[in-house]
This record gives sequence, C-alpha cells and structure tokens, in this order.
Amino acid sequence: MAGKTQFTRMLGKDKFKQIESIFRKHFHLGLETTNSLGQMVDGFCSSDCNPSFCKLVQKSDTGKRRCMQERRRSLKNAIETGQSYISICHAGIVLVCVPVMDKDQALGGMFFGKCLWNEPTNILIEDIQKRINTLRIKNDDLITAIKKLPVIQGRSIHKAAEFLFDLLYEVGGLDSRTIRWRRERAEQQSEIGEFIQEKKRFGTEWQYPLESEQELLGKVKIGDRTGAKEILNNILGTILFHNPGDLGVLKARMLELLSILSRSAVEGGVDINLMLEKNLAYLNKVMHITNSEDLCAWISRALNEFIELVYNSQDSKKVTQITPAINYIDANYDKPITLAEIAKACHLSVSRLAHVFKEQMGITLIDYLTGVRIERAKQLLIATDQNCTEICFQVGYNNQSYFTRTFKELVGLTPRQFRVNNQRRDKLA
Repeated sequence: MAGKTQFTRMLGKDKFKQIESIFRKHFHLGLETTNSLGQMVDGFCSSDCNPSFCKLVQKSDTGKRRCMQERRRSLKNAIETGQSYISICHAGIVLVCVPVMDKDQALGGMFFGKCLWNEPTNILIEDIQKRINTLRIKNDDLITAIKKLPVIQGRSIHKAAEFLFDLLYEVGGLDSRTIRWRRERAEQQSEIGEFIQEKKRFGTEWQYPLESEQELLGKVKIGDRTGAKEILNNILGTILFHNPGDLGVLKARMLELLSILSRSAVEGGVDINLMLEKNLAYLNKVMHITNSEDLCAWISRALNEFIELVYNSQDSKKVTQITPAINYIDANYDKPITLAEIAKACHLSVSRLAHVFKEQMGITLIDYLTGVRIERAKQLLIATDQNCTEICFQVGYNNQSYFTRTFKELVGLTPRQFRVNNQRRDKLA
C-alpha cells in the first residue's frame, strides 16, 4: 500500500472511520481509498474492501495491472465529471468511484461496490469467465468466489454513490466548490446533449429561439431557478447545434444571452450599477475560456447569480406573491381553471394579482396560461399519435375550434399543419 499522502493529511483516520461506519451502517459495504495515482492508501481502506473474487483476480501480475488500470480510469472519469463514476470493471463486476477533491486539487478516490447487479446466472458467470480467461484461474475457485459476491440492484448502487459523495464532503470538511462545479457542468452537458439529439430527430432548420428568450426573461424576473435553467440549456443546445466548434460565434451568442439575463435581473429589481459591475467581471472571464463546456457553465453560473440577486432585490415581495400563480398554472393547465382559482392560490384578489403579474412578467395571466397550454400541445403533436381533438382536451381546452384558432395565432400554423411539418423534417433529418 502507498505511504502517507496529502489525502491522509487532509482527511485524517478518525474522519475516515466515521465515514466508513456511517456508510457501512446504511449499505453494508466496505470502502477502498486510493491516492490520485490509483494506489491504495494505508489505513484508509476497510478490512473487507477486497472480496475473495478480487483477490483471485489480483493473484497474477496481469490481474493486478488490469485492476490498477481500471481504478485509474474510473478515477479520471470521476474527477473530470465531478460526480461518482459507476462502471463494470474489466473482470465483470460493479465498481464505483467517488472523487475526492479539495478546491481544484485532486486527492484521490473512494471506491466501493465490487458486487453484482443481478444474481449469478450461468450467462453472467460465462461472461466473467470470458473477461478473465487469460488469468488462468481455476474454474471451481472462480465460480465459488463469484457466488460469494453481494448482489445489489442498480437503484441501490446509485443511491449509495450519492450518499457517499455527500457524506465524504460533509464529514471530511473538504472544499467541494470545484467538484460540484464540475458535477453541474457534466449534468448541464448531458441535458444539452439530449436537447441536441431531439433537434436532430425533429428537424435541423435554424431559427433562433426568440420565444425562449422571452420565457427566460420571465423566469429570471420571478426567481424561478429550475425553470430558467431548463430554458437556458435549451437555448444553449440550439446555439451549439447550429454552431458546433466555432468558439468565436459561441462567445458572441453567450454575450447576447448575458445582456438578456442582465436586463431581466434589472427589471426584477436589481440595482443597475451592481449589474454593470457583475457584467464587467463576467466579460473579463469569458476572454480566457477556451472550450464550449466551460462557456456553457459560465453562462449558467451567471444565471444562478442573477437569480440570487433578484431574490434579494426590493421586488422580492412581489415576486413571492406571483410565484404561487406560476406553480398553480403549471400544475393545473390541463384543467378548466379560472382567474379566481389562481388568485385564491396566491391569497390575493383577482385585480391585485393581475396587476402584479403583468408588472413582473410583462404579460397577462391569461397569456401565460395560454402559452403553457400551447407549448404542451406542441410537444404532444410531435411526440405522440394522439389526434388533435384528444390533445385539445388534454391541454385544458373544451372547444376544438377555439383551440385551433389560438394555436394558429401563436404558432402561425394549425395543429395539423404543425404536426405535418415536423414529421417532414424528421424524414429529412
């Protein structure tokens, strides 16, 4: 085992024992700790961290080398993404790595798992045998070791990985800002990637999402962090889809978005001089960004900070007043709701709610409700085979002709035309 490392100095044996005890109590699994090179750290590994199966695999120099390569690969992926990395190792069993970092310094990783997803059927045993057939392990010994491995379902493994991540940084007292930023960046890239795949599926025609910008403005003004993040990632996905690899164009688009977010924050009550200071700091930072992933994370961080400023602004009371209206509409748009019902959810009169909502959002309550319903209708027209009448009722309308007329006013096409156009794009893509 490796000697003293910075990991041991930062964490300490007492803290490791506390982490191990709590983790074992919840998931009955041991922990293996490695330094940044993937070497086991003396005194920071559970006595049972290596089951008999792993000991068999590591009897030969080849097996040891493969296990070391596996640990290093898992560690690299975990540190780069900022989140737990779950994989099937070279020998065919589950291996989980939780990255250990303090600020931007990679200290190592905590491994656990070394188990099976499912019961060891003949097919699973044969797969493991093929993976390690060059290690010349006696078949009877191998089968016995496989059957001793714990069996843990995928959902429980994911839950354990999240639990250990939070436990490690809380008990260890490590500065998790960098690792959480990497985690957020990885999650954001995953969401953007899914959006781009949808764009490829349903058509590639370029159209800058001006409507989405307006939605983003509204979400920032009311401090809706989750809704704003989702819309921002869709906008970023559209930009990246049509400008892949062109960092200059991406930076120009990001600066446009920064301007939009700033304006929205000011309209939400943030002091203009404070916003100018923030913008200057962000402009200086963007000059040194050299890849699209960091660029997207940069604008997302600006979004979070601007929303936080909105929360703390003088208009926060008014924002709090209309937030229940937004939530009520989003949860009940598929029903025939009235203004009186929405106002009741906010504990305001209809006239007062209408005034505050228009002041904060720039649109009326009815316009917002209509927008939510039509956006949902568009999704159903593209993603399902339901007819227009079914969709009409499913999004809260009880009159198909009124639904069709409203849809055309907002989209420029009837529901049927919108569906046909998107089906045509899908075939061409």
